[in-house]
Amino acid sequence: MTKPMVTVYTACPPMDGHSPAAYRKLLIDVARSTEATGFTGILTHTDNSTLDPWAAAQLILEHTDRLVPLVAVNPIYMHPLSAARMINTLGYFCDRRVDLNLVSGGFARHLREAGCPLDHDRRYDRLAEYGKVLRLVLSAGRPVSHSGEYYRLDSANLTPRLAPELMPGFYVSGASEACRRVQQELGATRLSYPHEIGAYEGVAPLRGTGAGFGIIARETAEEAWAIAHERFPLDELGEELHEYASESAESHWHRRLSRDAGQASPREDPYWLYPFKSYKTFSPYLVGSHAEVAEVLSGYLALGLSTVILDGLLEQPDLRHAAIAFELARADLPADR
Repeated sequence: MTKPMVTVYTACPPMDGHSPAAYRKLLIDVARSTEATGFTGILTHTDNSTLDPWAAAQLILEHTDRLVPLVAVNPIYMHPLSAARMINTLGYFCDRRVDLNLVSGGFARHLREAGCPLDHDRRYDRLAEYGKVLRLVLSAGRPVSHSGEYYRLDSANLTPRLAPELMPGFYVSGASEACRRVQQELGATRLSYPHEIGAYEGVAPLRGTGAGFGIIARETAEEAWAIAHERFPLDELGEELHEYASESAESHWHRRLSRDAGQASPREDPYWLYPFKSYKTFSPYLVGSHAEVAEVLSGYLALGLSTVILDGLLEQPDLRHAAIAFELARADLPADR
């Protein structure tokens, strides 16, 4: 019998006014630190306010040896055949795998700017077809055709053929029933943001899912909370901006997490939503001693969680302390039957 495994990705840091040279160095440093810590990969974001995720992935591949970029892919920015060519090209030049995080777009302004007229559920319908076309093109050893509601291919051919061991892992982001449907159709891992442990019911309700959150762990809870409050001080303007953004958010997960944040206790629980409530991040945070954070992590893993996207870990000490918490969490779990 073996312990349950968890796949851990960090995420690209925000640009936050960095110069191009400074941000390039920061991204390389975070990628190398992620690899040195032993985590699997790093998420590259995609929306109208970030850099191109494929260019970021290429930079990461060029400056690491094993790290796997988890590339966010939104149909409004790229045709599935173009995405397949990018995957194939990176595989050809770097002999490395990239994983895919399929997203539908959650903010009305970004969708409007891209001229996307589709409502929430239709965007997920398109996302399901997008993933199927991607898999079809990447796995076929011959020209393929496809005639669907959103995409058509006529004897499309991808050369050279992508090596089977470089086929990407598929993730899909969201918390709605439409997203769950896409998850089932693609056999993908669904990514969302976790609620408190007590909000879940049933046997392994998180099986086949991943979660995004930050971790601030240290030897003692006092040290961890001192760092947490220094990084995320009280910010009334940020809270107002969050409330404004929540009113226009298309994403079901954003609305649900906003409700949780509005009802959250002010006490210092390991599950902490203030960074989200003050518009500093989209993720909950786990804060406390190594043992306290590990206890929460082991709870999520016991519920079936298989993947974690870590938010905001920019420095090697943060990553090292998070890795300690993960090791303790796995040690606390019973052997997987």
